[in-house]
Amino acid sequence: MKARRTDPATRLTLVWLSQRFDWRPALVIVQPKTLIRWHRQGFRLFWRWKSRPGRPRIPIELRRLIREMALDNVSWGEERIANELLLKLGIRVSPRTVRKYMPKRPRGGPRGDQRWSTFIRNHASAIIACDFAVVITATFRLYYMLMVIEHRSRRLIHCNVTEYPTAEWTLQQLREALPYEHQYRYLIHDNDNIFSTELDRSIISLGVNVIETPYRSPQANSICERAIGSLRREFLDYVIPLNEVHLRKLINGWKRYYNRSRPHMSLGPGIPSPPEHLPARLQPTRHRIAGNQRVKGDPVLGGLHHDYRLEAA
Repeated sequence: MKARRTDPATRLTLVWLSQRFDWRPALVIVQPKTLIRWHRQGFRLFWRWKSRPGRPRIPIELRRLIREMALDNVSWGEERIANELLLKLGIRVSPRTVRKYMPKRPRGGPRGDQRWSTFIRNHASAIIACDFAVVITATFRLYYMLMVIEHRSRRLIHCNVTEYPTAEWTLQQLREALPYEHQYRYLIHDNDNIFSTELDRSIISLGVNVIETPYRSPQANSICERAIGSLRREFLDYVIPLNEVHLRKLINGWKRYYNRSRPHMSLGPGIPSPPEHLPARLQPTRHRIAGNQRVKGDPVLGGLHHDYRLEAA
């Protein structure tokens, strides 16, 4: 009968038995040096597993949450999800780690991450900007939306829509956007015919200097242009307004979400008007939520986006 080689189970059993009694006198199947070699091989395998390279994987609950946030919010990228986790849940995860666990999406879509510098950074708190955008309803009627944004906080201070924009209507909207004791000193707008000379004079009488951007230079009003682009990419591209009333309701809902829930990279990241339920500090452990808390995601804007927060478990 041909002798068979010992299998790994037999080897492990012999190594385990060698820790319990003096095995050398009783050893018959193998040579002592063979058993010692097996023990050394097991020792090397143990430390290879113990010293495996790379960072440890984040908890499976956090991986599932990242995937859920990416699937529920189709326009969010890794930086947006990382900011949402940091500001709303107190979990610090790098965007690269978030990208690793996000579901793969087909390439070729618009990135929307162009780089631009703020206009007169030292005076951002005194600058507001405005611009118009065209929105088409379900009946193919064109409406014009006016957006007014504050440069420093990125807060939308006024939004409204109309079918027939005029200089008088625009002036009234700007008056409603400026509080009685405002601190603004500059208003940026383009060279559209709606911004007439009489309108600029009325704005100057309110204590605000008017700055007109050069022709064909949208980057001169980059902050307002970017806010309008975010509105289109993250909201209007996914809904069809029915009429003017419906469109105004959608715009007001976006304004509340933009000011109170949406993280902004340009703020550090931060939120223009942060709510009170934001965590005061980070989680005690890097990638885990405290045992007495759980994540609550409230759908906003019809479920297109979600507002995440911590609540008692």
